[in-house]
Amino acid sequence: MEIQIRLFATLTKYLPPGADGRTAHLTVPDGATVAQVLDQLGIPPGFSKLLMVDGVHRGQDAVLEPGCVLSVFPPIAGG
Repeated sequence: MEIQIRLFATLTKYLPPGADGRTAHLTVPDGATVAQVLDQLGIPPGFSKLLMVDGVHRGQDAVLEPGCVLSVFPPIAGG
């Protein structure tokens, strides 16, 4: 199935070839979870802090649906 992935800030380096800015279309197995997609992209554990599927906060165990949008944000420190 195909999903859309959006990676932000320091995570953009994990986008696959052919990405447009911070967004890419990605083919994943049916029933894939957020954790499996992060692994497929090579994003190390702990590098993703906020995960959203179609604009709703989700955990790494969330099962993705065809056409969904997975947005991944890294931990952000500020002062």
